[in-house]
Amino acid sequence: MSLVNQVAAGLDGLSQLRALLDSGRRPGMSHSLDIDFIEVDAGRAVFTGIPGEHAYNPLGIVHGGYAATLLDSACGCAVHSRLSAKQAYTTLELKVAYHKAITRETGLLRAEGVALSVGRRAGFAEAKLVGADGKLYASATSTLLIMDR
Repeated sequence: MSLVNQVAAGLDGLSQLRALLDSGRRPGMSHSLDIDFIEVDAGRAVFTGIPGEHAYNPLGIVHGGYAATLLDSACGCAVHSRLSAKQAYTTLELKVAYHKAITRETGLLRAEGVALSVGRRAGFAEAKLVGADGKLYASATSTLLIMDR
């Protein structure tokens, strides 16, 4: 069973995500990458993470997948927050632009996603990954498939 169903079965998307936040529970991926889901409103979601060596590639910088995961999570949950109790979603496409290298010295990163439009079969979102220094480290656009549960 999904974590969302365990904490908020039968609720609309925004209520599900708010219940998840209130529960303090995190999916396994959040534990593995040490990222946190911290805010949600209708059409908006925010994730944070402090990159460390657990996310390094062999070159000694944070793997692009770390930034992509933060951005994908923010985009996905922004769309999720606009769904009914009978809908679910999955990412169809994620386009990430990397603007600046990330290392453990970068510190706290904040990914804020916004749903641009949510229709019956598809949702579109964008997200920005910004450091505590105010610099843009990565950005993304996402297309999400909306389906019946």
